[in-house]
Amino acid sequence: MKSTPDFRASLAILKRDVRLAPLIKKFGPPDLSRYHGRIGVFEALIRSIIYQQISGKAAALIHRRVVGLYPRNRPTPALVLATPRAKLRAAGLSAQKVAYIKDLAKRFAKKEIDTHRFPSMTSAEIVEHLVRIKGVGVWTAHMLLIFTLRRTDILPAGDLAIRRGFQVVYNLKKEPTSAQMEKLAQNWRGHASIASWYFWRVVDDAKKKTAP
Repeated sequence: MKSTPDFRASLAILKRDVRLAPLIKKFGPPDLSRYHGRIGVFEALIRSIIYQQISGKAAALIHRRVVGLYPRNRPTPALVLATPRAKLRAAGLSAQKVAYIKDLAKRFAKKEIDTHRFPSMTSAEIVEHLVRIKGVGVWTAHMLLIFTLRRTDILPAGDLAIRRGFQVVYNLKKEPTSAQMEKLAQNWRGHASIASWYFWRVVDDAKKKTAP
């Protein structure tokens, strides 16, 4: 297990924003440990593909079934390539998602996706490296960078909750564009992953308040 990173330097910078300072006080230190140190890039991307466009509850069930096909619940590129498509379909995957996961496994097996290079690559280079995979878009790459690779500089502008979070926190009349978000974030841009965690908390908190 890798050590928990210290976000104090990031928080010190974020606290300079009068809109973010109260959120840090309310929600406490950020938790970006969803997958870090527990699963690798390959497994995290499988999970992301499974979770696309279906409810979280259904996705969680299918994910358990898929990883349960493999020893110690740890799929590897070689094992996935050897798994019959019908077996993956029986676990609940659509034909399209089976194709996506097979393509993912093929690219990892051929070393087309080389995670050993990631530490020396910029976040933008990693996004460009990953989006060549079928079923992996910019949003998926951003989630991987934040929660698996722990990059602190990611602003997932394509995430609906992030846009809504900006709208609430900065009291905007409508959801901001990517350019508007970048402008608002310019004073803490290198720490956008941490700020994003607070935007997600704001939206989650609003949902709880409006729930019947």
